[in-house]
Amino acid sequence: MAIFIAVALLFGYPLYQQAQRQDELSQMVVHNAVTEFVDAVRTKGYITPHMYLELNRKLGATGNQYDIQMEHLHKRYNPVYFDPANPATFEGSFDIYFNGHYTEEIMAALFPNNTEPLDSKKRIYPISTGDTAATRPDPMVAGDFFRVKVRNVNRTMAVILQDFFTNGNTGSNNKVYVTYGGMIINEDY
Repeated sequence: MAIFIAVALLFGYPLYQQAQRQDELSQMVVHNAVTEFVDAVRTKGYITPHMYLELNRKLGATGNQYDIQMEHLHKRYNPVYFDPANPATFEGSFDIYFNGHYTEEIMAALFPNNTEPLDSKKRIYPISTGDTAATRPDPMVAGDFFRVKVRNVNRTMAVILQDFFTNGNTGSNNKVYVTYGGMIINEDY
């Protein structure tokens, strides 16, 4: 039994420490990739399929699988009326609210079910996703917000080894989690 414990400590613990360092490196790579992607979107005011595919390429270099959630919040102003049916009752103020556009809508714009090439202007979010103005997303304008959340969905080696050594189940695979966003600062389309 003592030999088994000695072997586990001599080989298992360093392996576990190496796996934890790998997760820390993955966290840094993911953080840098997400920061670069979000800052590019905030600066340009749009997303192209090439920008999204580049983000995926950088995330894939870590060897993990990720769930990527995107959120575009378009700022809206609603005038306040005492009687909404009478424009003369304008109270001189505005309510501010946000229209939310999320991953599914953004991905439908970037990768529609058609044969348009990747560099087509029809595949830029938020320029055009539909034939009518009612189905088109709000534009990304200065003052809007854009955020990306990325988390790993696979069990990393550090989680597997931790479960092995503790004879348990951590229940959570999220060793790599990054959220980053900010205000759109430019409209460059």
